[in-house]
Formats: sequence, C-alpha cells, structure tokens
Amino acid sequence: MNTPTKLTILRIFLTILILILLLFPFYEVGIEFPRIFIQGIYIKTEYFIAGGIFLIASFTDFLDGYLARKNKQVTDLGKMLDAIADKLLVNPVLIVLAIQGFIPSFIPVIIIFRDIVVDAIKMEAVRKGKVQAAISSGKIKTASMMTGLVFTFFYNLPFELKGIRISDFLLYFATIMSVVSMIEYFTLNKEAILPQKEVEEEVL
Repeated sequence: MNTPTKLTILRIFLTILILILLLFPFYEVGIEFPRIFIQGIYIKTEYFIAGGIFLIASFTDFLDGYLARKNKQVTDLGKMLDAIADKLLVNPVLIVLAIQGFIPSFIPVIIIFRDIVVDAIKMEAVRKGKVQAAISSGKIKTASMMTGLVFTFFYNLPFELKGIRISDFLLYFATIMSVVSMIEYFTLNKEAILPQKEVEEEVL
C-alpha cells in the first residue's frame, strides 16, 4: 500500500473521530469538555477540536492527490478510496451540523443530491467511453464548502465578533456552485448520457 492510499485511509479514520466528537454523549461517561465565553459567544470546545481534525483531514485530501500524481502512484484502489473518503469527510458532517442547528438543512440536501447526480453522470460517461475530469466550478464549490465548514467549526471567529457571517456566505456560495457544477457536468456529458436521438432533437 503506497503513501497516498495510507493518507486516504487516515482521512477516513479522522472523519470517524470528528463524528464521534460531534455525536457521542461524553457527559454520560463522565467526560466534560470545557465551555468558553467570548464576548457573549458560547463555545463548545469539542467543536474546536473537531475543526482542527477537519483541517488536518482536508490537508490529507490535497496531499494524497499531490503525492499520487508526483510519484506516479495513482491506482484504482487509491481512486476508489479517495472518492469514498471525500464523501465521508463532507456529507455526514453537513448532515450533523444541520441537525444540530449550525447550518440550514437545505445545504446538505442540495449538496448530497448534486453529488449523487454528478456521480451518476460520470459513471454513465465512463460506460460510454468518456472520462470526465474535474471542472473548475466543482473545485470552487469544494474549496468554498471546506472553508465554510472550518469557519463553522470555529464558530465563525473572528468574524462573528464583527457580526460578519462569512461561514454562511461561503456555504451558501458552495451550494450555488454545487448546482452550477451539476448543470455543467450534465452539459459536458449530454452526448454520452442521453440517447443520441434526444441529443439530435435538442440540437434541431
């Protein structure tokens, strides 16, 4: 097993750790995380810890891809695990944060729906012999979403002290870019996923 694949597996374990921090009732086993007040903001430190782990996990996402390309260690196993790790890192966190009231519930609904549609488009395109590379709108969506989640974990500090909800802005923007990238993926692969007759009719 090469280094990029090991980093991908590490990201999966870090994701599990994040979800444990967010969901496990530590108080029932006598574990209490410190609570902090910063200018009227009530902060649960387990979210700060989860945010730090999320940052590390996000960095492994960049690092494993970089090393795989640099050292020519791209493998089918690595690509499969990377796709799984990416979805595990983001989608469950979005769902949990929505349930706990940190973000609006429509954000995970739209983003997860988009991921399902885009994955289906890519699989159908591959079945027809076309490999679709990542597109700019998708990369912008991912970068905005990851950054927005980091700020959410850190209670939008220091911007929250000025009343600036940059975490909300980034997540709303990521949601919009999710829809934009989904439409772009469909447009780029229309010929591969639609019956040829339908494509010709649209052209006419």
